[in-house]
Amino acid sequence: MEKTQETFFKDSGDRIEAYVKDRLLLMKLQGARKLSKLAAMMFAVLVVAVLVFFIMLFLSVMLGYYFAELTGSLYLGFGILSAIYIILVIVLIKLRSTVLEKMVANTVISILFDPKDDEDDNDDESANLLNTGK
Repeated sequence: MEKTQETFFKDSGDRIEAYVKDRLLLMKLQGARKLSKLAAMMFAVLVVAVLVFFIMLFLSVMLGYYFAELTGSLYLGFGILSAIYIILVIVLIKLRSTVLEKMVANTVISILFDPKDDEDDNDDESANLLNTGK
């Protein structure tokens, strides 16, 4: 009888150890997937930001020359454009803590803690367990 108990506890210990290792691997894989999703989103935002920067640059030069033509002075035309940008920067600084930071934080949190991803993992894990017969 002691022999069966020894093998039972040994088998149980081996299974628990394998289970813990599998759960750790699953958590690492989930973390890697979420991190790669976050990195991909950040890269896409960076590409869009660069494109928007160049569009804004050329539109700013165009608008500066337009104001210069209206006022008859190149300095005054680009000065008006600079004043518009200074006002925009002040507005963005005021909105930074309330809107922009919360928007970025919420996006990162929603990617890292997306419950739909966890449900998909559980479905995949259940399907794998059924297929392997464990």
